Amino acid sequence: MSDRLTQELIAQWVPRGARVLDLGCGDGALLAYLRQARGCSGYGIEIDDAQVLACLQRGLDVLQLNLEQGLAIFADDSFDVVLQIDTLQHLRNAETMLRETARVGRSAIVAFPNFAHWPNRLRVLAGRMPVTKRLPYQWYDTPNIRVGTFADFEVLARRLGLHIEDAFGLEEGRVVRTFPNLLASTAVFKLAKR
Repeated sequence: MSDRLTQELIAQWVPRGARVLDLGCGDGALLAYLRQARGCSGYGIEIDDAQVLACLQRGLDVLQLNLEQGLAIFADDSFDVVLQIDTLQHLRNAETMLRETARVGRSAIVAFPNFAHWPNRLRVLAGRMPVTKRLPYQWYDTPNIRVGTFADFEVLARRLGLHIEDAFGLEEGRVVRTFPNLLASTAVFKLAKR
């Protein structure tokens, strides 16, 4: 999910000159955009060899790490903003990674496919797992370890003591603030420590 609209929406939440950690940064497109548009600095973390190479070719600082092992290499409050864009659904222990995100960052931006989007609900009602633009895999070959919903994430964030500063859904290039759990294929949250 590295389209230009998403980059611009996320960039609005990132202060100019912020120190950013992008978890599961992929090819580094978002981090490069933040560097260029907002004067940000920081690191990307990625495990895939080809994606790490793409980051390096963009001139980004990237660390090749497995997020399942945590963020122990970073001290508390090392970053102004920690990004988890399409990362959470790939992690075995999402709760631990959210705690680590809150530990190393002063704020966080998290985005993931919203499984409660109405087309997904209809597909499940028909007895099948959804295959959509945001969830483009069959149930047997998906890289997603888990699926989550907008509403479920709100509960988890609060349980972990994180303050939801803002949240919205995305659907076909539009911001969805009314019934995002039902009407948006992507959930986007801005979090801060209480």
